[in-house]
Amino acid sequence: MDNTPDLSATLAQAEALYARGAFAEMVALLAAIATAGQSNASVFRLLAMAQLGLGATADCLAAVEEAVQRAPDDPQVALLYGTALQTAGRIADAVQQYRRAAEAVPQDPAPLVNWAVAQIALGDARGAVQLAKKAVSLAPQMPHAHYVSGQALLAAGRWAEARDAFRRVTDINPRFPDGWLNVGIAEYRLGRMDAAQAAMRAALQADPGNVKAAGNLAVFMRLTGGSEEAEQILRRVAARPEATDARLSLASILLQDDRHEEALALLESEQPADPGLAISWQMQHALALVMKGQTARSRAMLDAIGSPPAIYAPMLSLRRVLVAVAEGDTAAARAYAQEAEIALRRYGQEMLPENQIMTHFDLAKFWSQYDERDRAFGFWVQGHALLRRLQPFSRGSFRAFVTASISDFSRRRLHEGPIASNRDTAPVFIVGMPRSGTTLAEQVLGAHPAAHAAGERLALGRMFHALGGDRHDAAGVRRVAGLDTAALDAAAARYLEELHALAPGAERIVDKMTGNALYVGLIATMLPGARIIHCVRDPRDTGFSIFTYRFYGEHPYAHDLGDLGWYMRQHARLMAHWHEALPTPPLLLPLVDWVADFQGTLARVLEYVGLPPDPACERFFEQDGPVRTVSRQQVREPINARGLGRWKPYASQLAPMIAELPKTLGPSDDELLRARLQNR
Repeated sequence: MDNTPDLSATLAQAEALYARGAFAEMVALLAAIATAGQSNASVFRLLAMAQLGLGATADCLAAVEEAVQRAPDDPQVALLYGTALQTAGRIADAVQQYRRAAEAVPQDPAPLVNWAVAQIALGDARGAVQLAKKAVSLAPQMPHAHYVSGQALLAAGRWAEARDAFRRVTDINPRFPDGWLNVGIAEYRLGRMDAAQAAMRAALQADPGNVKAAGNLAVFMRLTGGSEEAEQILRRVAARPEATDARLSLASILLQDDRHEEALALLESEQPADPGLAISWQMQHALALVMKGQTARSRAMLDAIGSPPAIYAPMLSLRRVLVAVAEGDTAAARAYAQEAEIALRRYGQEMLPENQIMTHFDLAKFWSQYDERDRAFGFWVQGHALLRRLQPFSRGSFRAFVTASISDFSRRRLHEGPIASNRDTAPVFIVGMPRSGTTLAEQVLGAHPAAHAAGERLALGRMFHALGGDRHDAAGVRRVAGLDTAALDAAAARYLEELHALAPGAERIVDKMTGNALYVGLIATMLPGARIIHCVRDPRDTGFSIFTYRFYGEHPYAHDLGDLGWYMRQHARLMAHWHEALPTPPLLLPLVDWVADFQGTLARVLEYVGLPPDPACERFFEQDGPVRTVSRQQVREPINARGLGRWKPYASQLAPMIAELPKTLGPSDDELLRARLQNR
């Protein structure tokens, strides 16, 4: 049948419908003439395109095969045939069609772009990179060519080049959300967390409803310390039916916080169709089940996974470790842990950074429980080495910040300089090094009916940066220290409005963000009625505890033992200044005091913050509220001395840290405890 004027009009109408996405109308328009023996390949090509748009893969293939019979040398038909074959999962057959199309029209980038996507699916990242590179050379202003080039480079593990390719996409089209999303993924792979978050925010600006961008932003925020905000984002996104990956991310956060009941409620829903996501879903589901004590169901779920892709092997073995431990099978647990080690050595570089890091920390925790100290410590060292790439630390920068804080927030500045006019006594700050008893102090105070435990808030740090600039440096300290009363009043009004909104009826609101120790000068000038509790612990125990946990948030000093010891010495230097210079000095609260004399220590703390005695504080461990720190298990128990002196068996491994601490440390906490108990 010739291409008559009537047929030409029908084809033009079909193309217009395609441009509008009216695929069902296209099928209705073309089906009659296609089944009536129409010999024109264009009819079947357009019909196949409509079926592809509808997701009717089998019908699409049938139509495009008719088109191939009528126009075996048409490159457009070959390209469409390849797309249909790839959609049907016949990747190798699709490659043959893309090759035919590329040979027929060597100056057209489209066959090369599709061919590159197929090579990625076949696992040939190197071949995909070459094809995409050629497509880009043919069409340097074609965003999709750069996009596929970025995908190929990601598959090849060439993160910086991938980032640059996706950046080119966003340069050409700033409203391309998937371009920004992949910039963020590449930046994450490069360890540039701030840049990764900025890219996800740009993706959301281009497409506010982008589920993947919102989910990734939340995960990146979690990794840099914004746990509560991350959870809020994930909860909003996870409510959408298509947001399976966001539900998985939310479940993972809940499991990390020991909230397995909530996680299980999410994971009991239908698992995702995507094979990779389904494996992660099953492993997290199995973890939730073993945490709930349902080991038989957990084991069955892990067995059903079978032999997953290599990058999942270490995590799968670790899940089996947990089941074996729960069932009391030590031999099996050790065997599975060894399997995880072997898989980590083989495939670790292919894993997502966070999965690789957590595998090291999980193995360290396992072997430490069996007193294999060198083996455990080696995994902690390796885990921190990976984290150090994401969070580099500069001793010079931190020393400059501490020195500026001591100099610019001098005793004279704090006693005679401008301060805010409010005298609000609600804010209570608990500061100190992480793992020094800050969560315990917060939970004891938070049990008081007149107090509210607000957890680790980012508000003070954000206010410091808003007033002093984005960089965490000496210049920022000088700007904050130089604020006049009007500026401090305005800042205090904003801060206190947000604070009181957390618990409108509370007389005291407790913020236990340990890093607020760096901003005590701002507390003293912006919130002169606030109280500051300084928690301390034997620095060897503090350092050991920090090094053996995977902290979320910015703790760059923690990833090298020498840096950790040095940082604790600088931290002590800064806190000594605050004790000497503040008009109302912080309350020094050694962890050992709670153990030696809980009642006396409680009375001292309540008196300092201006609250009357209340028996609820003595039963702090019975509270039901969430505890979002690594101390969540300890503060669910009555006071005990198990945490004192834990560093001693690891003294040789901790030597680089101990060498950086002050030379005269005095007795350890467990020795102090014995002395104080003898003197009672």
